Amino acid sequence: MMVGVASASTITITDKLGRKVSLNVPVKRAVVVISYELIPALNLWSQVSGVSRWAEENCGLYKAIVTDNKNLRKPLVGTGSDVNVEAVMKLNPDLVITWTYNPDTIKFLEEKGIKVIGMYPESLAELYKDMRMHGIIFGKEKRVEEVIREMEKIFKLISEKVSKIPPQKRKKVIHLGGAPTRVSAALGVTNDIIKIAGAINPAETIMQRNIDVSVEKIVQWNPDLIFIWGSAGYDESWLYNNSQWRFIKAVQTKQVYKLPKWSTWSPRLAPIALYMAMKIYPEVFRDINFEKVIDDFYKKVFGISYYKVRQYEGF
Repeated sequence: MMVGVASASTITITDKLGRKVSLNVPVKRAVVVISYELIPALNLWSQVSGVSRWAEENCGLYKAIVTDNKNLRKPLVGTGSDVNVEAVMKLNPDLVITWTYNPDTIKFLEEKGIKVIGMYPESLAELYKDMRMHGIIFGKEKRVEEVIREMEKIFKLISEKVSKIPPQKRKKVIHLGGAPTRVSAALGVTNDIIKIAGAINPAETIMQRNIDVSVEKIVQWNPDLIFIWGSAGYDESWLYNNSQWRFIKAVQTKQVYKLPKWSTWSPRLAPIALYMAMKIYPEVFRDINFEKVIDDFYKKVFGISYYKVRQYEGF
């Protein structure tokens, strides 16, 4: 994501698809399809006119805030994978921020005269760029730096702890997606989290975001721990009860964990990294109170307690 300044109030964004989008800033009416966890983090409530259904259905953070403040609830415009173009048109936004999953939808919205930015961060560095892009678009540059500093505090805490683990004692970890044999590979923020947590991702040699592999391949990798994407339609018990998986160390030792449904394209990437690191190396993080660290993070970044949000997420 590149940002060029044309004048004091006009900028040009080059998005993930290489499209150049000129905007008057700060944007006052945006539809946020995919990066809705940045709405509370950057306090964008007055500048957002619509969100995806995923914010209501999958994001306990959004639900907790709008349940207590009903005037903040936004109209819904379908999902990130199936944007309702008619619903977007009715809101007459200055900008739509979505992901690059469906370029045809982006093209169709453009043809209707609506400006669209497509994003798909494939690393922590790219996530920071996208967050800073939001800061520029909405006039929240200072705030976005404050949020990134809070994320960095958690990453630093993790790094300081795991840096003492010798290479030969680093654990092998894989992350499974929507299907049990869909593994996160070299591209994407998930691989960065695994590295930050001091672990080894056997799929890191594959230069893709995700890849479908055989169970035999996973048996060959023999990971010490397995994490499951929070929105997957299966959980730990599926792996524990499937005979094909019984030869894998993580299954044998009951070291399979389903992650929360927190967006990884959000400041909550930092708490996810801490959660994973504490599961991978519990002895190293014995002195860390996860809930206390995360509650402090939520209050500083989102202005709400972790304990309140947890009621809507079951985590």
